[in-house]
Amino acid sequence: MAYWLFKSERETWSWDEQKKKGAKGEPWTGVRNYQANNNMKAMKKGDLGFFYHSGDEKSVVGIVRVIGEHRPDPTDEKGKFGLVVIEAVEDMLKPVTLAQVKAEPALAEMVLVKNSRLSVQPVTAAEWKRVCQMGGLKKAP
Repeated sequence: MAYWLFKSERETWSWDEQKKKGAKGEPWTGVRNYQANNNMKAMKKGDLGFFYHSGDEKSVVGIVRVIGEHRPDPTDEKGKFGLVVIEAVEDMLKPVTLAQVKAEPALAEMVLVKNSRLSVQPVTAAEWKRVCQMGGLKKAP
């Protein structure tokens, strides 16, 4: 299994909206960055990801699961980019802020620290476990 991080501004698509979609999930549309798109191409059904509110909040607020692999994004008029479908799995008991991530030595190499603007990014297994711990999850999913 691989781990990922999906960024969304709360005003555009929030964690609460994602949770309301239930088991049918929601297509992760609108990615227009080649590196982020390539990350989605690498995703497999069952992979897990952090749901991250960017903008003013800047924090990991939930965990999602990939339930649909990469396919064309119908919102891309040029047909260059794709999407995956994700479903909400669980809330972080305590949101993990970007400041907390940056202050944690074990996360110094995390893509979120090195390239915080990338909208879809990989997360290592060790980073996954540490962020889950910081978020109050006793057992990382």
